[in-house]
Amino acid sequence: QVQLVESGGGLVQAGGSLRLSCAASGTIFSFNVMGWYRQAPGKQRELVASITRGGITNYGDSVKGRFTISRDNAKNMVYLQMNSLKPEDTAVYYCYAVRGPAMAPDYWGQGTQVTVSS
Repeated sequence: QVQLVESGGGLVQAGGSLRLSCAASGTIFSFNVMGWYRQAPGKQRELVASITRGGITNYGDSVKGRFTISRDNAKNMVYLQMNSLKPEDTAVYYCYAVRGPAMAPDYWGQGTQVTVSS
């Protein structure tokens, strides 16, 4: 079965940086879309960023200009470079993947905690 495993979360001061990684296994094929959601306790799930197989990116308004998403299609990996972090970025970050043309995620990672101190 397909699995997505995130890494790179942790505690960082406001203004600092973190790089999240997500590794996909269990499939020969690359995914149409990969990306990241985040969710803080008591708050709505929020799309952070996405990237297509061809490299087209999309970002949530709150992270534009600060976060950069990238992927390695051959390795089925996706990355999220997070710069100029703010306390409001604190959340559990979930990697997701879409197998085909559907917009809804087909697979989810287990999540990695990002905490930004003020």
